[in-house]
Order: sequence, then C-alpha cells, then structure tokens
Amino acid sequence: MKKPWISPADKAKLKRSDSSSSSSSSSSSSSSSKSSQKSVKENVTDVEIHCTTETKKTPPDTAKMDIETIQEEFVKVEEQPRLNAVLNNKPANVSESVEIQPDIAPRRELSIDNTESLEVEHALQTLDNSIIAAEQSPSKYQGHFVVVAIDFGTAYSGYAFSFTRDPDSIHMMRKWEGGDPGIINQKTPTIMLLTPDGSFHSFGYNARDNYHDLDKERAQEWLYFDKFKMTLHTATDLSTDTMLTAANGRHYPALKIFTYAMSYLRDHVIRELSDQSGVKILNEDIRWVVCVPAIWKAPAKQFMRQAAYKAGIASEEFPDQLLIALEPEAASIYCRKLRMHQLVPESPRQVQSPTRSEPVNLDNAFEVSNQGTRYMVVDCGGGTVDITVHELDSTGKLAELHKASGGPYGSIGVDVEFEKLLMSIFGKTLIEQYKVKRSAGWVDMLIAFESRKRSASPYKTSPLNIALPFSFIDYYRKHKLTGIDTAIKRHGDKDITWSSQGMLRLAPEAMKTLFKPTIQKIKEKIGSILNNNIKDLKYMFLVGGFAESAIVQSEIRQEFGNLIQVIIPQGVAMTILKGAVLFGLDPTIVNVRRCPLTYGVGVLNRYNPKKHPLKKKVSRQEIEWCTDIFDKYVVVDQPVTIGDVILRSYTPARPDQRLIQINIYCCEDNDPKFITDPGVHKVGTVTLHLSGTSEDKMPKRREIQTRMQFGETEIRVSALDVSTGEHIQSTVDFLSR
Repeated sequence: MKKPWISPADKAKLKRSDSSSSSSSSSSSSSSSKSSQKSVKENVTDVEIHCTTETKKTPPDTAKMDIETIQEEFVKVEEQPRLNAVLNNKPANVSESVEIQPDIAPRRELSIDNTESLEVEHALQTLDNSIIAAEQSPSKYQGHFVVVAIDFGTAYSGYAFSFTRDPDSIHMMRKWEGGDPGIINQKTPTIMLLTPDGSFHSFGYNARDNYHDLDKERAQEWLYFDKFKMTLHTATDLSTDTMLTAANGRHYPALKIFTYAMSYLRDHVIRELSDQSGVKILNEDIRWVVCVPAIWKAPAKQFMRQAAYKAGIASEEFPDQLLIALEPEAASIYCRKLRMHQLVPESPRQVQSPTRSEPVNLDNAFEVSNQGTRYMVVDCGGGTVDITVHELDSTGKLAELHKASGGPYGSIGVDVEFEKLLMSIFGKTLIEQYKVKRSAGWVDMLIAFESRKRSASPYKTSPLNIALPFSFIDYYRKHKLTGIDTAIKRHGDKDITWSSQGMLRLAPEAMKTLFKPTIQKIKEKIGSILNNNIKDLKYMFLVGGFAESAIVQSEIRQEFGNLIQVIIPQGVAMTILKGAVLFGLDPTIVNVRRCPLTYGVGVLNRYNPKKHPLKKKVSRQEIEWCTDIFDKYVVVDQPVTIGDVILRSYTPARPDQRLIQINIYCCEDNDPKFITDPGVHKVGTVTLHLSGTSEDKMPKRREIQTRMQFGETEIRVSALDVSTGEHIQSTVDFLSR
C-alpha cells in the first residue's frame, strides 16, 4: 500500500495513520435521475411552464432515441398539474425571462384511455422522426479529410495535423518565420503586434522581432500583447467586451486580439496543407480542434469558440466542424500509446535503446493498454497547470475518475518571481516606470530571461548570465545616479552578481529559488489528488511546455517518485498537440467525464415552514411558494457519459410566444440550497427561439422539450417542439451577463 503524499508544512506536525490511504474509490458510478413536478416563479412573464427532469443515456453513435423512453418522459409531462401565471402583459415578440417552478406535491398515477394513448404515440413518433431529420439534414459541412489541432498556449502556440486516410501519421508544423537561426521551432511565441491604429501587423516570432526593431519613441505607439491568454482564466466577468492591456498601457478588445491570432493560424494552416498535399485545401475540408485548459470555465471555452468563428474557423451554422479539446485529456489520449524509447530517462546518465518500439511490461516500464489501468496526467503549461485522472475501460475508451483540477501555476509564475527579484534589487517604483516608459526594453529583458529559464537544470553548476538591455542600464543610471553593480552589491545576495560584460549573473541555486513557489503549488495540487482516495493509481504523466524544464522534472520525481511512477515523454511540449489530433479523429475516446461544477436553475417549491426561511416565501394564486431554490441539473464531480442528457419540457402560456430564456446557475458546492447562496452565481442563459405558428393551428397543449448534455467538453443544448415535430433553435450563452 502506497503512502499518502504529505506536504513539507504538514510533515512537521502530522503523523501518518494506517488508515489514511486505505479507503478505496470506485472507478465508475451512475448518476441518479430525478423527476419533480414544475410550475412557475415570481419573475416569469406570461408563460405557462411544466417541466420534468430525467437523465437519459443515449449512445453517442446513434441519432435515434428510444420510443419507449420518450413515451415514459411524455407521460410524466402530461401528469404535471397545470398552473397559469400571467404576471405582466408583455408583447409576445419580446424576450421573456423564465425561471422554472416545480410543484413538489406527491406524484399521482394516471390512467390514460385508448384515445389519449394514440395521441401520445403519434406525438412520440413525430418527435422521434424529427430528431432523425434534424440530425441527418443536409448541410454545407459533410465531412473532412484532414484534422488540424491548434494549441493556443499562454507562452507558445502551434499546430499539428493528420490526413484521415493516414491517421497514424501526425505532422508537426516546423516552419515558423522569424525564429532563432539554426533552430527548428515547432511552436511560435503567442505574441501579437498591432499598428498604432489597431490594425494587425504580425504574430509570433515576427511580432517579437519587429517590436524589438522599433525605436523607443515609435515603440510607445505600437500595441504589443504577450501572454494574453491568461485573461480568459483570471477574468471574473469575462464577456465579448473584455479588454486587454498592451505593453504601452493602451486597452484593446480581447475578442479582436484572439480573432487576429486565430485568423493568422488558420491562414498558416491552409497554406501549409495546400503545399504538402499538392492541392488547394479549403476550410470545409478541415475538422478543427482547439485546445484549452481543462480548468477553464464555460465562458472561457465559449470565448475561444466565438473567436474561432470570427476568424473563419467553422461557424455558428456548422459548429461541429470545430471541437474544443481539453489539454490534459489530449495528453492522456497520446500518452497511453507511448513506448519506452519515447520517454525521458530519470537522469541524464541513463540511456535507453531507441530500437525497442513494442509496449513493455517490466517493473521499471509501463503498460497502459490493460483494462482498468489508472493514471494521472499533469499538464504544466505556460499559464496554468491542469491535472486529470483517467481509467482505461474494456473498449479502449477513457473514463475520468476525478474532476479536472489545477490552477495558475504555469511557467509565467517564474517570470513573476524574476520581476520581484528585479524590484528587490533596483526598486519597485523604478521597475514599474521602466516597464511603461521603455516597454520594448522590458520585453527584451524578459526574452533574455526566458532563454536562461528554459536552459536551467539541477545538474548544471555554472552560473546563468542574463543580458540586461542597455536602455535599462542607462535608465537606472539617470534616475539613481549610480551604476547597476552598486545596486547588486547593496542587495547582498552572494548568488547574484554583476559581470563586467553587462550580465546579471545568477548562480544555479538563485535560479532554482525562482522556481520554488510555483513548483510548490504544483506539488500541493498533485498531493491533494493522490490523497483523494483514488485506488490503484499506477502512473503519473508529466507533460506540457513547463514540463520541459529539467528543474520541474527533477522536483516532481523527487517528491512523488516513491509513491507513483512518474513518466515524462520525449518532446513533452508536443504531447498535447498530438493527442488533440487523435481526439479530432475520434471525439468519443473519452466517454466519461466528471462535472467541474454544480449546474442548475432557480425554481419555486411549495413553501415548508420547517425547512424554508420566511424571507423566501411568496404567494401566487393563493398558494405559498419558496422562491430561489437551486434545482440541480448535475453536481460537482458527478460522472457523466457522452450521450447522457437532461430532459426538460416546457409549455408556453401563449401559442404565439416567440422566445423563452432560462438562467443557468453554478457553484462549487455539491448541495446548494438557493441561487442566492454564497458562491452561487449566474453563469449563462438558455434561449429557445420558438416558431411563429399561428394560434389557430397550434394545439392547446404545446410541449417544448430541451435536451442538455454535460458529458462533452462543452455544454450543449437542443430542443424540439413535440406538438409540431419541429427542431427548435436553441442556444446557451455564457458570455452575456
């Protein structure tokens, strides 16, 4: 039995008990379905709503729903007591916000006569045929013969592709313009340069070099953006109006920046594919995959999708041409196919045979092809660290055992520590002023540090020299009336010195100190998962650009090597891209995911003075209700299979109603009581666009069935009008608050 991981802070005060790691966890669990009778809430506008909630499992490879399952669902809708709530007289064509209101009176059994049964059967057949027709209707996007995966990273971006006729061959892009001479660059820096009027100028190495070549006066007018992807993770109110701040302090719409970047990558991809295939490749020939961190919330994922649409990568009319891949999932898909010669040895002195290509099953090797194998993937990127835990099932599919976790613990954390070091040596005020007034010089300084950061190793004993720009040396001398060497001596750290060649010299221990805070956070996050009662976890795959660092590799192996086998692939930074291509070829390969949050809607329940607070009591039509109750769709860390759907049915109050909007709420708690609880917030809105069927042709009992899916990388919603058999246009919006 493996010992639990204990953090350095806990080691001094905690003793391990024999039972701390003995509890086991099940590799699979089923989500229980709920059904409750529904009515209407205080702020409902002229809408009659009746809904029932069921979790249904639909095979991902079929478009046809089971008729008996649908019939059961329809009967449950029919047995709901009806409640008309006409609170305001709004025009029928305006937006009508809806909160679902369940009546939780005991369920009554129905006896349906033959006539009623025939009507139900006819409606169900209409619904079933409508589903097939909607999913088989002809569209512009009929297929693809190449899969392209884009890794839009915080520090670096790139892409890989595979032709469907040869899915085992994954090609990496290696021809980025403007890179360092003599070096094959598989990725380019995620840097954007705009002209003073906000027009696109260049991206990647070209943007970096062009900005470097500007004189200091002109540089202050140009807009330079670096590591801007982190805004999508850190912004608390992300929307299409979110702004980014350039190096010179000017603000610019984030959506335009991301669209410029995606457009550049799209054009680069199509040119490269056309050159390699010898024929002109069109956008509709490509299935696109865009990688995002697994810990990103729904608004950030939708933001990337919207930027892709604006860049001409797929469209809202044909959304399935674009897949959103979760970075640690993509890495997991690739890592399970690795061979021994594709791994990084545990120390530089170990050598492995490059000729051995078959899977190995030795004590010092690994085998991920056996059913039930469980492993962890730790994706250390430029901005974030993502961690997921997977199990291989009997069909070769992957099931997630623990909801994706992590945080902003990427390599830019080391950059932050370097900036803190400069402030401690030269003064906080001076550094902040230099960043704004000499922005090009500041960028040059970070580029110089980046190269030394990437080459730092625990096995090296020689110091690392960081070239400080002449503009900084001159700026410091003018404002402090003294030299750089004087400030470094005054700082008093023997591991930090100044060389006569104009270099800031860091001893290996000083460089390692800059890594420590970020690595410690990574260790704590990994340790918390290892201590989370996940039984029989065999391997830990360390992947991502930050995992290229020899310091990171050494620290993780030293900390966890006695608890779990740590495996590091060769070309660790390309692991996600290669796995994302495989995901594009088979999007069902991860067929069970864990919900990252609890999602639901606000409802009314019958007021119960024994469990409901008085302040939540409202009266409608002489009935007492409790308002703002959180009605859960799914709960945090709940396993959800691809094809699982949450069914809800609604009846509009008027036949000519055009729009229904339902607010979606989320939280990290697994049992929220009210949508007003601390930590609960509105995350999005589901909008149902109803057809304009005339009132005289509309049946009295109009049912609108919505189908919510939480088992994919994005939340999906679809809807059908049971009365007419028409597919209802439905959208879920996470960017409008």
